[in-house]
This record gives sequence, structure tokens and C-alpha cells, in this order.
Amino acid sequence: MKLGSLKEGGRDGTLIVVSRDLSQAVRATGIAATLQQALEDWENTAPRLNALSEALNAGTANAAFALDMHALAAPLPRAYEFVDGSAYLPHVERVRRARGAQVPESFYVDPLMYQAVSAGFNGPRDPVRVVSEDYGIDLEAEVVIVTDDVPMAVTAEQAAGHIQLIGLINDVSLRNLIPPELAKGFGFLQSKPRSTLSPVLVTPDELGDAWQDSKLHLPMLTHINGVWFGAPEAGVDMQFNFAQLVAHAAKTRPLSAGTLVGSGTVANEDTSLGASCFAEQRTVETLRDGKPSTPFMAFGDVVRIEVLDRAGVSIFGAIEQRIEHQPAP
Repeated sequence: MKLGSLKEGGRDGTLIVVSRDLSQAVRATGIAATLQQALEDWENTAPRLNALSEALNAGTANAAFALDMHALAAPLPRAYEFVDGSAYLPHVERVRRARGAQVPESFYVDPLMYQAVSAGFNGPRDPVRVVSEDYGIDLEAEVVIVTDDVPMAVTAEQAAGHIQLIGLINDVSLRNLIPPELAKGFGFLQSKPRSTLSPVLVTPDELGDAWQDSKLHLPMLTHINGVWFGAPEAGVDMQFNFAQLVAHAAKTRPLSAGTLVGSGTVANEDTSLGASCFAEQRTVETLRDGKPSTPFMAFGDVVRIEVLDRAGVSIFGAIEQRIEHQPAP
């Protein structure tokens, strides 16, 4: 099934079930008011939501309506936790090589992960608002999963059973603010504004054989201003799968239902497949030419991120948003 949220009913939106072709939706009235509420009682709500999904796709659901992407909030407008990994080591290796640094051996056995912003997510058509282009505005096209309640110290095998929903995320980065923050040795803060979620999140069974080994095996397609930017394979070169990432995050603490876990920027060894962020593209240029030639994003630029099934149909709907200037208050 596919789930989304309308921009109505308060800060957590109103839960809807969305048709497989993303054309119709129905409110989950009487099942759960919000997706967060559904996830907190997933064992009971999931079968009822699935039944509603089957009725919607069969054309027999009451009160179905045409889906308007602009009316959608993020499926989870806010969450208790969002932890973001960096599971694609080709990206890490290239970035470090470009600055003459080696990848520590620990990176190959222990995932990189940080605590990201979860207090609010942009809807799929909401703009990315930034105060200044000087911040180095960048997208990061990633896969994201959502868990139910995860006990502390689960194994990766156990963690796989706690992955309930899958989607896409644009993990916006302000690249020129990152170096001074990391130099303090305490991690990201100002350099990581709110991220954007895909129109819908889907259950693993919705993906068929494209979901294997807790990985999404399809290309991550990104366009900038209507021009192809990249389509690296999300299931290739992922050093740690989502089950491993969830287990890593839960090593010393339980994860609350509705926790999001990000894959990190999708990247492949094969650079002909393009990039999922400008930092990656600029690194490839630096290694090839000695310096980057592609600038970061500017106000007015439009980002489009989506994943198509093998028939060329959008699975999660597209994140499509404009970069806009945010005036100071």
C-alpha cells in the first residue's frame, strides 16, 4: 500500500491511502488520523489500511478523490527521530580522495550516521527556502525507511522486520557551512536545514523484487531544471543495507515508531550514471580536472527526484521543488 498525508488537520496532517497509480486517494477515517498514530499501533492499523488500499485500487472505496500533489504534506510532517547514514562508500571515497585523505578502515565495517532534523519535513512540492546562495545549496537524493518500535540492541536480521515503509528524501545540505561546523568536532547543525519527503511512503511488498536484502534495487533519478543530472543504482555499491543501519542506530537505545533512517546520497563507482548531489559532481570534476566547474544551486532552480519501476512508472511520486530566497525576519 501507499500512504501520504494531506495539509489539513494540524501539524501532523491527515493520513490518506493513495492508489497504486498515484491518481486517487481516500482518507483513513476511523483507522488512524495521522501516519504517526498508525505506526504506533501498526500491528492493528496496517491490515485495515491495506484493506482500504485494496478497495481503492479496485475502485470500490467510498469517498475517494483525485490526488493533488500540491495538497500533500510530507507523509510524516514531523517525526520523533531521523538518523541519516552514509552507506554509499564510493561517494565517501571520492570526496576524501579529492582532498588527499584516506578512508579509515572502520568505515567499511561500521556505518557512518548522524542525528538529523526531524522536527519538520517539507511536502513534496514545497520550496526549499534558504537565506543566501553563499551557503552552497545542495540536494541529496536518498532512499529513506520508516520503522515501527525497534527494541534496543536488535540484530540486523531482527531489524529487517521493523522496516515498515520506504520512500525518498531530499536531504538538503548547505555545503559552505559544513567545513567550519565539522572542524568544531561536534557535527552538523546550521548546515542541515529541513529535508523533503516523497509524496508517498510504500510498504515493502509494494516494491516486489525491487526490494531485496533490505535495499531498493532501482535507479535514483534526478533532474535539475528539467535536465538529467543522474540515475545511479540504489541497490549497487550500498555498503550497509537498511537492516544494518537500523541495527546500528538501535545499538544503545530503542527507536520509536515513526523513526526515519536515511541511506545517504546514492552513488555508484560508475560515474557515468551521474550524481545524486552537487558535491559528488564537483568531486568527480576535481579528480578529473583539478577543480570543480559545476556551481551549487541558485534561487529559481528546480529539483526533481523520483524512482521509476521497471515499466517506467513513478513509485513514490516525485519530489519537485524550487529553491527560493528566505528573507531574514
